[in-house]
Amino acid sequence: MRLPRILAPRTVVSAHCDLPCGVYDPAQARIEAESVKAIAEKYQANTDPEFRTRCLIIKEQRAELVKHHLWVLWTDYFKPPHFEKYPHLHQLFNEATKLAGAAGAKGSADPAKADELLGKIEEISKIFWETKQA
Repeated sequence: MRLPRILAPRTVVSAHCDLPCGVYDPAQARIEAESVKAIAEKYQANTDPEFRTRCLIIKEQRAELVKHHLWVLWTDYFKPPHFEKYPHLHQLFNEATKLAGAAGAKGSADPAKADELLGKIEEISKIFWETKQA
């Protein structure tokens, strides 16, 4: 069913929430990734099984938030002109989200995996801020 022309939206917008605020920042993903790294370090330094279980649960939740924040940037902020100017950007996001997922920081308690993830987020952040300057 099509809306009558008078009721059709005049402007189409996209946003990461129900209210298009236009606020995007890779810092959200970075903060969660730093949390993942800190939790992995605490996990490695402690032998208490209950503490380690809590670490894994919280680390996995934070890693899921990293993926969410990366996906918001990838799908809502970056547009075709950005991907044309930075042809490796799709690959960079793919690698970063995989590093946040089961094959990376979410599935590992190794702080080195979190460091790799933070490196990818930093690369994305540099491109993001370049696009904001343009």
